[in-house]
Amino acid sequence: MNEHVKNVTPETTDLSRRSFLVGSAATGLVLGYAGVPGIGEALAAPSNFEPSVWYAIAPDGLVTVTCGKADMGQHIASTMAQIVAEELGAKWSDMRVNLASNDPKFNDPVLGAQITGGSWSTMMNFDAMSRAGAAGRMALTEGAAAAMGVPASELTVRDSMIVHPKSKKQMSFADVVKSGKATKTFTPDELKAIKLKTPDQYTMIGVSVPQLDIPSKTNGTAKYGIDVMLPGMAYGAVVTPPVRFGATVKSVDDSAAKKVPGFIKAVALDDKTGTTSGWVVAVASTYANAKKAAQALKIAYDGGPNAKLSSQSLLDEAMRLQKLEDSGQFFVKDGDPNAAFGTAAKVVEAEYTTSINIHAPLEPMNATAEFKGDILHVYSGNQFATRSGAIAAGAAGIDPKFVVMHQMWLGGGFGRRLDADMMIPAVQAAKAIGKPVKVIYTRENDMTMDFSRPLTYQKVKAGVDGDGKLVALSHDVVSAWPTARWGIPDFLTPSVDKKGPLDSFTVNGADFFYTVPNHYVRAIKNELAHNATPSGQLRSVAPGWTFWAVESMIDEIAAATGKDPAQFRISLLDGAGKNDGGAQRLRNTLLAAMGLSGYGTKPLPKGEGMGVACVSSQERATASWTACVAHVAVAPSGEVTVKKLTVATDVGTQVHPDNIRAQVEGAALWGLSLAMYEKATLKDGGIEQTNFDSYTPLRMSQMPEVAIAVIANGEKATGVGEPAVTVVAPAIGNAIFKASGARVRALPITAEAVKASMKA
Repeated sequence: MNEHVKNVTPETTDLSRRSFLVGSAATGLVLGYAGVPGIGEALAAPSNFEPSVWYAIAPDGLVTVTCGKADMGQHIASTMAQIVAEELGAKWSDMRVNLASNDPKFNDPVLGAQITGGSWSTMMNFDAMSRAGAAGRMALTEGAAAAMGVPASELTVRDSMIVHPKSKKQMSFADVVKSGKATKTFTPDELKAIKLKTPDQYTMIGVSVPQLDIPSKTNGTAKYGIDVMLPGMAYGAVVTPPVRFGATVKSVDDSAAKKVPGFIKAVALDDKTGTTSGWVVAVASTYANAKKAAQALKIAYDGGPNAKLSSQSLLDEAMRLQKLEDSGQFFVKDGDPNAAFGTAAKVVEAEYTTSINIHAPLEPMNATAEFKGDILHVYSGNQFATRSGAIAAGAAGIDPKFVVMHQMWLGGGFGRRLDADMMIPAVQAAKAIGKPVKVIYTRENDMTMDFSRPLTYQKVKAGVDGDGKLVALSHDVVSAWPTARWGIPDFLTPSVDKKGPLDSFTVNGADFFYTVPNHYVRAIKNELAHNATPSGQLRSVAPGWTFWAVESMIDEIAAATGKDPAQFRISLLDGAGKNDGGAQRLRNTLLAAMGLSGYGTKPLPKGEGMGVACVSSQERATASWTACVAHVAVAPSGEVTVKKLTVATDVGTQVHPDNIRAQVEGAALWGLSLAMYEKATLKDGGIEQTNFDSYTPLRMSQMPEVAIAVIANGEKATGVGEPAVTVVAPAIGNAIFKASGARVRALPITAEAVKASMKA
């Protein structure tokens, strides 16, 4: 059985590292680190009550929750506040949110780092934030009991009030905080022993309360990275080379740039972190002039080793690597598929590919850097503050402890802001000119230099016995390794064949919950693609391509054996052995999607079909159970119209129902966009698509009907931001087959490919 990344399993949460300090002297939120001169900023009023590092209650009764996750429009800050409020007993109108800095005290206890991704935030923080809220309630209750002279056991807490029904005495949270009576502290063992509410006792969880971040985002007071303004600030515009990675600057002629009003300096980046290569930043007094100066620079490049590469050359290399018996490492190695293939009644083989895909968040990439003495301050919206702070430090040539990251609201992230490339030109320009510099990418900068979803090639082989039972499956996945690029060993997974660590974030999903006695999954690093197209994590990560292959192949096997693809899946989801629990939940979501969509209940018009898929995204240990039925119409020309997507998802415990539906709908539409419309290509070492005229996500006119079924069964909360992305493409591909007999195996799906398959 394959081992998984142990540090992303919710059950491993170490509460002792959460720094619960109930009743401690209020230190407030320190945006820097105590003991390092110049970092500490204004402390909160000494009368604040801080039950935990994650929230504080002011003397006026307002509860401010500090969110250690990046909020990029998914309202995770509001979700964290809602979890705290449930156990604390606070009135929702008293709740406020704040965004955490990179202070080590905010490091996540599971990952040991501040990172937002993988649909992990709610599932990994629900228990800890609940216990933080409960601890605060208990401390306030004991304080109120002491002030009122009544037993704490006789008090009730609701809507920020602590009431003694017998005597009619009551105190507000504000009263208790001002009294200074809340002094109870909790050991880690006591925190673990707190009995939390059961779902039937919830009054806040499961309610679609107003999101706390919406007012400021609609009235313009919310500050995004692009909004940062500092006294004496200059602006930087980057000039990037024609090659995605590996180019170097041979010379910079700034004679024409010097004629631009306000031009200050052209800085060729010396990036020891290896995040960028061949970049120059033009610095001027305004952003408009910085852009003009950047356009005026005459830069000579050495294109480097990747200057002649193309998407086809990366794909050719992937196919070559897959054919080598000793390449890659095993992620799953159960039974002996090769032996089973030899005795199988039927063998089905197929190759599946996905293209390079670009994040393109609405807010352009940006960062502002300022040196205050020995301290570097960086203002940006970022999904991985721990790593990004270290990269900013590397760019500045200083110790990471002298970097303060000021987290801003994110105008979209989707994995793009896990990287810190935008900080490097800001940091080095600020260091070069001795004043703050804000760098803003153009859309062209961002698209051509995106840490994209990698091009992938997958070879799947399946064997069935005489009864049509799936007895063996081998699955090779070849791609760049985005997580390995980070250089963080804890994010890699030991291979089951003991050949060294592998990037499980390129194969997650291939370790499915179907019962297959002989099952191999091999992860193969495409070094050529890894170097030429440094890849990142795009919303859905590996399950976005692994389930494209798995769920397409399951359909192909069903077709080859004359079985209904939905019923075939149900037979494989029997919950045997290691799949117990997960398979049953996945089967239930499939049945829910089938029922809501009317799958198989009536004949469809000619040229129309329904396809199914079901997935356990994101990782096996942190799965959300999601199924989709896609209804499509296929014209004789091969043009595909997606008429309806029906998605069912099992979220365990739902915190905010409206937000869950919005996340699932958005994820499904992103999945549709990746399935049908989005494609980036590499030519002569550079990304060809530079804006939305050539990189074409889903348009409003292409929107299908979307139906969502949310299953909330009181189990542990799961993530919803990404799973629905992964289930849509295979459901559409399978629907196309049902409608036309055309089997497509490459994303995005094109009319040309469909028509060619119809003729084959």
